[in-house]
Amino acid sequence: MSDGHLKYIAFRYAKFAVSTLAGTTVDMVVLWLCAHYLLDGSYWREYILSPFLSFECAVLTNFIIAYYGVWRDRISANKSWRSFFRHYGGYNISCTGTFLFKMALLLMLEQLFHWDVLWCNIAALSFSGLLNFFLNEKFVFRPKKEKS
Repeated sequence: MSDGHLKYIAFRYAKFAVSTLAGTTVDMVVLWLCAHYLLDGSYWREYILSPFLSFECAVLTNFIIAYYGVWRDRISANKSWRSFFRHYGGYNISCTGTFLFKMALLLMLEQLFHWDVLWCNIAALSFSGLLNFFLNEKFVFRPKKEKS
């Protein structure tokens, strides 16, 4: 791997990392609104439905930034709804898998080291973020094959 390619990947990863801050903000705001105002009143609505809705809103936010910003060079010039939803489906699956990986890692770290949940979450996010970037780079937004 050339030095130029490593810089290109590092720059793309930096854009990806910054875009996740937008998703995190959306996640927290939607979770707060749902859990405290829109869906309050039962455990299921506050602790299951609200986090699910906030996660999906964050995924959509991050996907839009990824599709039109981070990996825009990998989307054909004539963007279509079909392309958008095909990529969104793959992105949603990769985010869901990464979220499950993060949760498993968070719980494992807590069991092994008895750290506070916030420290476990930070460590788990570090690894799951790299995994999510890799899945998007290699599968969801993979480079188009050159036609021979």
